[in-house]
Amino acid sequence: MDRQERNAQFVRALMDLRSLILKGTFESGCRLAETAIADRLGLSRTPLRQAMDRLVDEGLLERIETGGCRVASFTLDDIKDAIELRGVLEGTAARLAAERGMVPEIGAQMEKTLDLLDEAVRPDHLNFRAYVRLNEQFHDCLARLAGSAIVAREVDRASRLPAASPTAFLQGQELIPDFRASLRRAQLQHRMIFEAIKAREGSRAEALAREHARLALNNLSYVTVEAPGLAEQVPGLALITD
Repeated sequence: MDRQERNAQFVRALMDLRSLILKGTFESGCRLAETAIADRLGLSRTPLRQAMDRLVDEGLLERIETGGCRVASFTLDDIKDAIELRGVLEGTAARLAAERGMVPEIGAQMEKTLDLLDEAVRPDHLNFRAYVRLNEQFHDCLARLAGSAIVAREVDRASRLPAASPTAFLQGQELIPDFRASLRRAQLQHRMIFEAIKAREGSRAEALAREHARLALNNLSYVTVEAPGLAEQVPGLALITD
């Protein structure tokens, strides 16, 4: 097996195992049986172990002193902290982009994405599927806009914590009251962040990005308090133990 094939198997193992964990396939605290999971995913144990190492680094798995890994447990406060952390990091990314100047090609990509998002949230024709995809693109551009590989990496790491992704609460959001207006508000915030960055207003861009992340806290509150039945549609909430 060549290096490219080994890397492909690792990526597949990582994506499939992460998906199973976030869906709640394994209970919090559950010890993972490598052989059974490798058979389930149709992979050898080597890429699976590499994937498990990465998920330990991401915080979804914990090492067991006697060997192996178990699924991590999270409290509701942990989820809130993860969302706040993403907001802090995205705010830093926005401020640095404003202060240093945008990477031109990424800035152009973000502007195009914003135009497409405007179309996706038109009052007369909401394209929810397009919004989910384009929202992810916007946040990816934001993380990379200042040209800092370190910032981009840490934003990505924080976004992989349970329910902290910018798209986490878009799952099933069409069932949340007034979700159309919520998406339009979010898109307005996207625009405001970008305009602040273009105007080289670092502090404003940072504050707007942090405030934008807190929309996820509002959705978390709705799902956990008002409509707990929707929790199963949000990746990662199955790992909450209290």
